[in-house]
Amino acid sequence: MSQENTEPTLTKHEQILRHIESLRVGSHISVRQIAKDLDVSEGTAYRAIKEAENKGIVSTKERIGTVRIEKKQKNLDKLTFFEVAHIVNGEVLGGARGLNKSLNKFVIGAMEQAAMLRYIDAGSLLIVGNREEAHKGALQNGAAVLITGGFDTSPEVKRLADSLALPIISSSFDTFTVASMINRALYDRMIKKKIMLIEDVITRTRIYALKATSTVAEWRKLVEQAGHDRIPVTDEWNRVIGMVTAKDMEGAASEQLLEKLMTRNPVTINLRTSVASAAHLMMWEGIDLLPVVDNGRKLLGTVSRTEVMKVLQYIQRQPQMGETFDDQIWEPFSEFVQDERIGYRGQMSPQMTSQLGTVSSGVLTTLITQAAYRIAERNKKGDLVIDNISTYFLHPVQMESELIIKPEILEVSRKFAKIEVSLYSEDRLVAKSLVTAHVFDDQ
Repeated sequence: MSQENTEPTLTKHEQILRHIESLRVGSHISVRQIAKDLDVSEGTAYRAIKEAENKGIVSTKERIGTVRIEKKQKNLDKLTFFEVAHIVNGEVLGGARGLNKSLNKFVIGAMEQAAMLRYIDAGSLLIVGNREEAHKGALQNGAAVLITGGFDTSPEVKRLADSLALPIISSSFDTFTVASMINRALYDRMIKKKIMLIEDVITRTRIYALKATSTVAEWRKLVEQAGHDRIPVTDEWNRVIGMVTAKDMEGAASEQLLEKLMTRNPVTINLRTSVASAAHLMMWEGIDLLPVVDNGRKLLGTVSRTEVMKVLQYIQRQPQMGETFDDQIWEPFSEFVQDERIGYRGQMSPQMTSQLGTVSSGVLTTLITQAAYRIAERNKKGDLVIDNISTYFLHPVQMESELIIKPEILEVSRKFAKIEVSLYSEDRLVAKSLVTAHVFDDQ
């Protein structure tokens, strides 16, 4: 006796979705082709493709079309070549199967090919004009290619891109414009990653607070339990109306009420405040603990400077999603010690130079800023917020010359720092800068 097949019959809509899921990543999808292959109406095919897009298994971009992609994750933290193509309004000439690969860094091909290939490795993106040999060399070294100026490339290069699953993209924009677009996108990803809100870190298991009618003796007892001396004061509806600290209690009798001693209308934050904003607020106001309130100023909890700084330090230790201009500029530099002073030494690559063959002032300013950050981190554990940079550029820095950076902290306090940064090339001073900044520690 034969056994009946109990598997339910798939609708045409479900058949199309299953067919799309079976396609390899990078495959182009069209309504007309789906309708023809599965013998369905174009309307049915269109609706199924839209649902597949909502499910994150296909994506549609202008000039690229609809492409089968890996299912999107909830937390996309990397820039893919597919997104690069969309950012620069590019056309994919070949290597579509590699569109879902991640971009590690980009290299501007404004140099001879032998020199250029030294900076290219797997996961790179070479931004270059109409140079077929450079296209081929980049692909052979595991890098994708972005051709600027709207140029095409040869069928041979396209076949190579397809075989290696490395995208080759053409954009009508010039090299500087596409590099700026990609750099901005990388920064945006890094910024989004670093934005953590107070609601992500606040603990509400125990809230320490007092009433205006509480006494100094009650404050002292609560301080022992809380482990800190900054206690919010709330009214009968749990709204924050004040704050008391050890400074407020100096010379106060044990039976004295907090109503006469508290600081009224204290600084507060809400759950949607970013951790970085809370840290900066603590720095500017010189306070170590902030009450967290809702829209009606009702107390939800507190966050301390120590808690906030631990979160910021954790974020800073996380791996980055891709290299930005600043990362690439600083990458060749290594630390050295001379006469018990920290310095940094590196060679100026062709990518850092202007059309005149000298290192641009923008690159030198970036190096000055990076050196200031690093010397501050070594001497005082905390964060640095630069207020002003005054720089004198004395001599040009030549391409591929060695640059030595010597930062020195002139003055540092709990809130401020002055840092002098000197740049030397070929045994002469080429630039000197004075950096003034706000600092705040994690204590």
